[in-house]
Amino acid sequence: MRQRVNSDNAPATIGPYSQAVITNGLVFTAGQVAINPATHKLVEGGIEEQTRQVLVNLQAVLQAAGTSLGNVVKTTVYLTYMGNFSAMNAVYAQYFKAEPPPARSTVQVGDLPLGAMIEIDCIATVQGE
Repeated sequence: MRQRVNSDNAPATIGPYSQAVITNGLVFTAGQVAINPATHKLVEGGIEEQTRQVLVNLQAVLQAAGTSLGNVVKTTVYLTYMGNFSAMNAVYAQYFKAEPPPARSTVQVGDLPLGAMIEIDCIATVQGE
């Protein structure tokens, strides 16, 4: 059985996909870019500001799923420029403080929606699992 997750505190989906899906005790999120859900626009600033907004968006989706960043077991980070890795990593570390930290893959991509510099998706356990 699969359960759709929706949060009004994260950007609405723009296609035939869910913000997240819960199945078998796991939450699988869609990728989040740095869209401010209040303005529906990409946040201003550089990689630090975009990383922060992406993680705030992921927090909102995870909260709607009944879990949190502390229960994330795997993330995938997509960067349009690998030279932003260190700056992204510094902000990322502020949000993922649990030990052990989640497993992570980071890849460089050619382009992201709306000209975003970063996108992150994750897999988390349901709270208490």
